[in-house]
Amino acid sequence: MISHGVAVPGLGLVYTSGQVAWDADGQLVGRGDLAAQFAKAYENVDAVLAAGGSNRSKIIKETIHLVGYNPDNAEQLIALIAGCRGAGQTPPASTCVGVETLFAEGYLVEIEVVATV
Repeated sequence: MISHGVAVPGLGLVYTSGQVAWDADGQLVGRGDLAAQFAKAYENVDAVLAAGGSNRSKIIKETIHLVGYNPDNAEQLIALIAGCRGAGQTPPASTCVGVETLFAEGYLVEIEVVATV
């Protein structure tokens, strides 16, 4: 059994587990399409944050696990992430970790966050 998020009311925080690009049926969204997977993963982050009484604008820490990260593509990646976050969003403290693979074939990105409520 897994938990997608934990609210810590006494501290006013919500922690999410890593969110990937899967739909309500657990099916991969955007096979081979990094932008589509980022968008869906952030949608899933939004859902977990909402359940914990928070939202994307309150993210204070973000960790992104990215399959096949290449430092030569850092500028494009930063632009992609900024576009997913939305205009006017102050970037949270962020870490991007290049990984060989995620939990299942086809998944390219996993995002976990900490947000205030």
